Amino acid sequence: GDPQGVKQGLPPQVLLCRLFRWPDLHQSHELKHLCYCAGGQGACGDLAVLCCNPHHFSRLAVPETPPPPYLKASCEHENQEMEPAVTPSRSEEISTGDEGFPLLCSPLPDTSLSWSTIKDGCWCKLAYWEYRTRVGRLYAVHEASVNVFCELPWGSGFCLAQLPAAYRSCAVQRARGKIGRGLLLSQESGGIWAYNRSEHPIFISSPTLTLPGARGLTVLKVLPGYSAKVFDYEWAGDRRGWQLPGEGPCDPHSIRISFAKGWGPCYSRQFITSCPCWLEVLLNQPR
Repeated sequence: GDPQGVKQGLPPQVLLCRLFRWPDLHQSHELKHLCYCAGGQGACGDLAVLCCNPHHFSRLAVPETPPPPYLKASCEHENQEMEPAVTPSRSEEISTGDEGFPLLCSPLPDTSLSWSTIKDGCWCKLAYWEYRTRVGRLYAVHEASVNVFCELPWGSGFCLAQLPAAYRSCAVQRARGKIGRGLLLSQESGGIWAYNRSEHPIFISSPTLTLPGARGLTVLKVLPGYSAKVFDYEWAGDRRGWQLPGEGPCDPHSIRISFAKGWGPCYSRQFITSCPCWLEVLLNQPR
């Protein structure tokens, strides 16, 4: 074990996670119980009974401070696999609704959002994209959590491997090969969480991840084994909490997730539509 950790009086879940998964782990606030763990809050309400299985935890991912101008030159530019297509202007950055039509930015309703009311029994719909082409139909999510994956030894969810496409470039095929176990998307108290189950990073943007005053949407890099709160209901319901970026169309109730490939100022891909494989989470808006 870790005698030093024992001497420091660290909780058993921290010691076990440090031993079996993350040697650099320091404190319990760096961890999050995964939604499928029944012992996350104690059994039968008994807080003395707490799950310590290190594979029932994830590390927490938090947004990074944007780099100063002199560091931008050192940002990653590994994206040599871009499709030979015209790079879209910011006004072409799109989000789509159920029928695939663009959704432009619109002001939030004056009434406070009531997320307990779901219109048709599902809390979100998933759209899978390869560059600018949507592949397959929308996938409605009715359960509290859903797996999105290409390879999963057990379980169910949105299997991207089953979605046919008339043509897939080599870049798309390589990116799809990195999805593996993909991610776990869950609706939990206060917001939406994403857990990276794959062996490669995923990149996520949503309006509530973006700091006030930012010119564009923040893109959060989530490493394998990490979780992030990718949409905050309270923050979204409070119009004073955040503002939509002032440039280009966007959907204030959508989350975008790229598999393995990032986009934004530190990448040669400026827009998610230049990413070979990505997911759009269309949250069911209260009425």
